[in-house]
Amino acid sequence: MALTKKPVNGMKDILPREMEIRDYLISLVKETYRSFGFTPMETPIVESLNNLTSKQGGDNEKLIFKILKRGQKLDLENAKAEDDLVDSGLRYDLTVPLVRYYANHANELPKPFKSLQIGPVFRADRPQKGRFRQFYQCDIDILGEAGNLAEIELILATTTLLGKIGFTGFTVHINDRRILKAMASYSGFPQESFDQVFIILDKMDKIGWDGVAAELLESGFSQESIDTYLGLFKSLEGREDGISWLGEKLADVMEPGTAENLKEIVDSVRRTSSVAFDLNFNPTLVRGMSYYTGTIFEIEIAGLGCSAGGGGRYDEMVGKFTNMSTPACGFSIGFERIITILLDQGFTVPGAAEKTAFLVEKGMPNDRMCEILQEAQAQRAQGHQVLVAVMNKNKKFQKEQLTEEGYTQFRDFYVKAL
Repeated sequence: MALTKKPVNGMKDILPREMEIRDYLISLVKETYRSFGFTPMETPIVESLNNLTSKQGGDNEKLIFKILKRGQKLDLENAKAEDDLVDSGLRYDLTVPLVRYYANHANELPKPFKSLQIGPVFRADRPQKGRFRQFYQCDIDILGEAGNLAEIELILATTTLLGKIGFTGFTVHINDRRILKAMASYSGFPQESFDQVFIILDKMDKIGWDGVAAELLESGFSQESIDTYLGLFKSLEGREDGISWLGEKLADVMEPGTAENLKEIVDSVRRTSSVAFDLNFNPTLVRGMSYYTGTIFEIEIAGLGCSAGGGGRYDEMVGKFTNMSTPACGFSIGFERIITILLDQGFTVPGAAEKTAFLVEKGMPNDRMCEILQEAQAQRAQGHQVLVAVMNKNKKFQKEQLTEEGYTQFRDFYVKAL
């Protein structure tokens, strides 16, 4: 069978220019989040299949790369069901592994635990432009903090990072799943249908209000409930006091303190942020993950056309491992999307070491070669990046390629110059 030079479908090779930007961004992420007290940690890319299919990952559970059992556990001849063949899979996000990690090490970790996790995740999705089966996620989470200080710190840390990268004028949309549920309850939708209602509402940006109304009607909901529901959203248009208005309007069906909690988060972030961005209460924000229990947020960067990050509160996940209630909240930036933006913008890493190429003619005597290497070592000791390479026949093309990699100075060393 012939070997193939292309990566597996849905995966990608990373060229040096992109790798330099990725390394820089990871370094900036760690530096910024550490300044907020977040602690780097790591989990394996392989998780128990039971954990991955525990109905906490939404549609991602349909996209798991499953791993065959190994050794004596793999009995192909007698296998009758999938469970006989597989017992683990590649993680599809970083949240489920984090929750397992915390449940396993809670006694060894500070409370609250502020975690930073960066790493690859895998989804057996249909590959397309900008969508891969292996990609990096970058999450910060706070476990063990029930108050809204968690949300405030997560938003401040994330927006500070985006500001350091160079983004301005972006928007953080914020909502609360308890507000979504209260609006649905007030409108007369049955509680067991809330998720179906939210899935349809989440399409609003694509199909508009008329499309949402039509889909709700097609799903069997009453016209009265639909009119009441959409009427709430229309009443919020142009209101600066939307959170307070909903708190009063839905007082009989909303969990006490929900509106006040969200107002406090918004006010605190606006008063203490060091970065210019919009914090927008968005009652149509849903977030697809079924594990969110309270505040949810999402980043919009103008011109991107899609989310550049998001997160929220998921207070019930840890308890599924420990049977003990543990508050938790997290925020994830769209690492790959940010990399794509920076590449499209022709981004160059700021403060990078000066890059010089020493091109040495083939056949250079050893004594002279050692002198050249010593000179390169001296420049490296001063903080410069020096490449020593044999000169190609087509030196012009070689220099053009090195220029694309960021080399700005060249020194040519010829044998005949001795």
